Amino acid sequence: MRRRARLWTLAAGLTVVAALLVAACLRLPRFGGESHPYGDRAVAAALRQHTANTVSSVNFDQRAFDTLGEESILFASVLATVVLLRRARDEHRVPPQPAPVPSALRRYGTLLLPGALLIGLYVIAHGQLSPGGGFQGGVVVATALHLLYIGVDYRALERLRPVGLYELADGAGEAAYVLLGGAGLLAGSAYLANTLPHGTFNTMASGGTVPLLNAAVGVEVAAGVVVLLAHFLTQAIEITEDEEAGG
Repeated sequence: MRRRARLWTLAAGLTVVAALLVAACLRLPRFGGESHPYGDRAVAAALRQHTANTVSSVNFDQRAFDTLGEESILFASVLATVVLLRRARDEHRVPPQPAPVPSALRRYGTLLLPGALLIGLYVIAHGQLSPGGGFQGGVVVATALHLLYIGVDYRALERLRPVGLYELADGAGEAAYVLLGGAGLLAGSAYLANTLPHGTFNTMASGGTVPLLNAAVGVEVAAGVVVLLAHFLTQAIEITEDEEAGG
């Protein structure tokens, strides 16, 4: 296809997308008005499924298939990073050198680690009840672990972060979400349909499949972020170019 034809194709596609966006905006409820059709339906559906946090109900029940796509994007990104940042033939590992850490930073980093880790796990576990969930809590958990790198040193982080196990956890979290979707098919409903007992409203066991899918996402996000940062830190701290090959 010639350059002119490609440009005309691009222009036609952008024109169609722009027209659809304008048409959609014209049908939006008036800003600040009393009409909230999507919100009203989302809240009603969350209450029917005994999910106190409407946002989690939307993410893991009403549009759980979209969330599977979002989780898969992160999983694919981590996998691509692992492949792209693998050690090349002209590179070799060097042992990381300890760096001096101010005593105040070491003290506060060590004290904050268990608290931050607990907060992240709490956010994941209570995703169906209060603001937060697997995506947010998973990032907090992964960040908490790296307080060791900031407050102690890289070798301390390595001891708490066996990358192979986190890679397995990353894949397990993704697989758990996919397999949990099959519960709906086994119950004679749609894939990722919320067919489990909804439990008692505003309790840890409420929401049917919502807390399970939320936990799967929490595991995948936490492990994925750890693996992602591990490979970037390895490139920055441990891997150097072979001097002979470079010369």
